Amino acid sequence: MRLGGGPARDDGQFEHWRQAVSTAFVPLAVVSTAEDGPGRFTGTLRTTALGGLQLSEVGGHAVDVRRTRTSIKRSDPGLVKVGLQLSGSGVIVQDDREAVLGPGDFAVYDTSKPYDLHFAGDFSMFVLMFPRELLRIASRELGTVSARRIQGSTGMGALVSPFLTNLHHSVVTGTMPTTPLVEDAVLDLLSAAVQSEAPADATAPGASLLLRVRSFIDAHLHDPTLDTATLASHHHVSTRHLQKMFEADGHTVAGWIRYRRLEKCRRDLKDVRFRGDSIGTICARYGLVNSSHFSRLFKETYGVSPRVFREQELLSITA
Repeated sequence: MRLGGGPARDDGQFEHWRQAVSTAFVPLAVVSTAEDGPGRFTGTLRTTALGGLQLSEVGGHAVDVRRTRTSIKRSDPGLVKVGLQLSGSGVIVQDDREAVLGPGDFAVYDTSKPYDLHFAGDFSMFVLMFPRELLRIASRELGTVSARRIQGSTGMGALVSPFLTNLHHSVVTGTMPTTPLVEDAVLDLLSAAVQSEAPADATAPGASLLLRVRSFIDAHLHDPTLDTATLASHHHVSTRHLQKMFEADGHTVAGWIRYRRLEKCRRDLKDVRFRGDSIGTICARYGLVNSSHFSRLFKETYGVSPRVFREQELLSITA
């Protein structure tokens, strides 16, 4: 795993940093708020990946960052960001809320909605960015927890903040384990911390049932007969109710099962522990017993065949 990027110190350093930040994340409007302007600006940007997570350290001095409706129209990949303040202070504004972060504090924000970031002085932040579906809370709940300060000294924050700080250190030093289990642990902890901040009266009807159904799906992906009827029967609801519950969250039941199966297969294809397993063995492990059908689905979803994907991933590890 390699750490890319570094200090932006060449001529036009602010413009170089501004463009690098917008490219590494999502399209953003970045302006300098320093009293002497951007002339003496020095910024940093380092980025690497852990499975479906992008991990970045970004630092600079006196800037405002905006995700506008115009930039969302240009590109909306449906991502969530979690920002851990490493040094200095920062402010995240979204959904009419404002999170003021000091070192050790963190907050979640949604790139599909406008947001503002304000840094008055020198700062550094560790940012995790990943597809919305990987955050294990209902989509409707995300709007109730975005831009809420999660303190690094109390509650779930006191557990998660040191973990993220150590993860940042591992990324910087190149000592982070590459096993997919680390990715799962990060997402589990982040989901628990974010959900703990949701207002007691803000949980959407059926949200807890939706999470239980999703957990059941993940535990039974190996079963090729897993379908809407099976899920509805196990959770004592009608198939129509179950379908409506998933549709309200932006998915279909069958589509979610397929998505989770493909994600698990993608994870195992790049795991060196399973390099001796055939592609057919891996897809059958998650209930996809027709390897030709799996290969078509995988290429439609990720743009390359499972075989090419695996070769590219293994090559990147050994490079």
